[in-house]
Amino acid sequence: MTRPTPLSSSPPPAAFSAREFRDALGMFATGVTIVTARGPAGEPVGLTASSFNSVSLHPPLVLWSLAHQTSSHDLFAGSTHYAIHVLTVEQRELAERFARRGVDRFAGLAWSAGLGGAPLLEGAAAVFQCRNRSRYVEGDHTIFVGQVERCSHLEHASPLLYHGGMFYTEHPLGALSDEAARPLHK
Repeated sequence: MTRPTPLSSSPPPAAFSAREFRDALGMFATGVTIVTARGPAGEPVGLTASSFNSVSLHPPLVLWSLAHQTSSHDLFAGSTHYAIHVLTVEQRELAERFARRGVDRFAGLAWSAGLGGAPLLEGAAAVFQCRNRSRYVEGDHTIFVGQVERCSHLEHASPLLYHGGMFYTEHPLGALSDEAARPLHK
């Protein structure tokens, strides 16, 4: 595992509780994803995650993070490939199913095998099939960086959003202005 060089050797103690930190983080609305892979015996595994982001266009990279205490952490760390599914509003029940513990998340669920055997779920707003490129251990999570080898999306799909402990869907506010749509780095 790659470990980045910390900017400071000993950070000051936090002036807030873990609950206050979680509540503040909950104010950032995110999309909802399901990340899937295949276990060492070929079994499908997956979980709901909201910690997903783009990293780079060239090469195409995305990231997501997973707590070390998660039972499937080592499986994802050892997988060559995984698939990240951005869920639609119609997939709320699926998001809840893959967030539950102690259940067979794939029971009765139709899926097909993608790159590296990673399960591909039907109906997602977008799917990113990734090679497990690198991992960074930070705090109590591992940040997974995936190199996107295939991607697809559904036109006009309404995404499932998560904010403050609740699910939401979009409410379009209109297109970006020409000035805002133009990247600053060009």
